[in-house]
Amino acid sequence: MNLWTFIMAAPVVADAVSAATSTTAAAAGAVVDATTGPTPNSIPHTGFALVLDKIEYAIMVPLVYIAILFCLAAIILKIISIFRSPAQPYSLRIFPAARKPGLAALADTFAMPQVRRHKPVFWVFLMLFHTAFVFLILGHLDLFPNISLMPEDSRHMLGWGLVGVAVTLPLFYFLFRRFASPNREITVPADYLLLVLIIFLCLFGDLMSWGNSWTANGFVMTKQDFAKYFDGLSHFTFADPRLVLPGSHYHFAVIHVFLADLFFLVLPFTKIMHAFFAVPINLLRRK
Repeated sequence: MNLWTFIMAAPVVADAVSAATSTTAAAAGAVVDATTGPTPNSIPHTGFALVLDKIEYAIMVPLVYIAILFCLAAIILKIISIFRSPAQPYSLRIFPAARKPGLAALADTFAMPQVRRHKPVFWVFLMLFHTAFVFLILGHLDLFPNISLMPEDSRHMLGWGLVGVAVTLPLFYFLFRRFASPNREITVPADYLLLVLIIFLCLFGDLMSWGNSWTANGFVMTKQDFAKYFDGLSHFTFADPRLVLPGSHYHFAVIHVFLADLFFLVLPFTKIMHAFFAVPINLLRRK
């Protein structure tokens, strides 16, 4: 059994009750198909299982809204504080000045020529990551109602699983390069933790995407199932995601969403915030 088969099959356990025969009772049996899984109404949970259901619901619905609203509010407050701060006594302007400072600022932001000249390998991974990240966002938007970048009946995410590879591989490079000098000396624990968080966030998303695109039967939860979950979030139904995300692999989705919630909560306080200020800062440097 290869590693992928083991990962996909490990959480899928089918309960089978063999038929028992006697002179007074006929044979009886029940088999629960773990690929479809029990619905919340079919088997009532009690004790720890009930508590776990409540926690998973909180992660999948209320915490998503809280994390996104908190992230947006913190970013807006940070932008306001920057505009209210006093002007710097020194200039950030680059000499000689560009003939078209706006285009030069966009080139600095998206092409990163200075990084390409001084760190070409790092530049390749940066370009791969940022390009794939754009497709990753588009792939998630494709799950919302009335957006059809991929055929609605297709089980593939945008990129057929390759987007996950293109996002995840650079993340491992970004992590391991920080263990070598001179990056090691300027790296703080928060940098490692942030990269580990994003890596596991992507890996759990990759497992679901790769399962649907690269296996014969696909992942237990299909792209159409996730679209129903996103539809519920976008319409604020507050419905239990288990109603549309069936099977024992539901925990994969819970972990993925939980890591995404954490990412949104810490994003305003991380170095990733440079993405929101790259173009304005480069405009200051070019004008």
